[in-house]
Amino acid sequence: MKKITLFLATILLCATSAHAQKLTVLLDWFVNPDHAPLFVALEKGFFKNHGLDVTLIAPSNPNDPPKLVAAGQADIAVSYQHQHQMQVSEGLPLTRIATLVATPLNSLVVLKDGPIKSIADLKGKTIGYSVGGFETALLKVMLEKEGLALGDVKLVNVNFSLSPSLFTGQTDAVIGAFRNFELNQMDIEGRPGKAFFVEEYGVPAYDELILVAASNRLSDPKLRAFVDALEEGVQYLINHPDESWKLFVSGDRASLDDELNRRAWKDTLPRFALRPGALDHKRYTRFADFLLKEKIVDTVPELEKWAVELR
Repeated sequence: MKKITLFLATILLCATSAHAQKLTVLLDWFVNPDHAPLFVALEKGFFKNHGLDVTLIAPSNPNDPPKLVAAGQADIAVSYQHQHQMQVSEGLPLTRIATLVATPLNSLVVLKDGPIKSIADLKGKTIGYSVGGFETALLKVMLEKEGLALGDVKLVNVNFSLSPSLFTGQTDAVIGAFRNFELNQMDIEGRPGKAFFVEEYGVPAYDELILVAASNRLSDPKLRAFVDALEEGVQYLINHPDESWKLFVSGDRASLDDELNRRAWKDTLPRFALRPGALDHKRYTRFADFLLKEKIVDTVPELEKWAVELR
């Protein structure tokens, strides 16, 4: 009887695998701990259990994934809430279907042992940034909270050399540093940093990483199955962080097993959305109004046109 049961189970598994529906997810950047729930769901077979054959792809150009999804060349893209709203404002037919990282990661960082002890100390100082627009808008609001304006500081584009610009003295502070990565990198290099968190200085809380799909495909049952499997991945990750880490750095991702990623893993764990598919309407609308006020977007369509809870 046991042999018959095992045989039937094997047949069922093979049949399920044969009919698994392919689904492509484009990441926002190279593989890193921010993507942990996706890889845990993949390695634990949660996607497969929901009838999906999921492929996770790191992009050659981080600006491309949402555009490729809008063009129908991929199913889902990892994006950022502010980036998504900017692209929707520009007419890109995309909709948020789930959240990956549910808190801001962005921060204003200075050297811990440096002269900057408060944001007010930045008057007349040089601040580096990587991407204009959103980052400078965050900085503007944070400065205003301390009675300063953008005109009171000198801005310099350091591309993505945020912490190096602090180490060399090119800048006194940087905006756009991710608190789970840059702070750990600085500490590892023996130059610890101090972070001022954007949500504590006048910026409404927002989701750092979200998942978007083409707006005309929201009724595709594959998307709901994906979100359900992702939630299982998050739950397993939170319940079994050590085992999940081993899964994350397995196979061709073994090179990720280093001090920086181990630290980032630990710091990112509490920031993952425990209910990825859930949508806080008021929170999303509040942040959209903030982007509109700061002229990051020109228009804000009705919420259901760019962010939903899949049925």
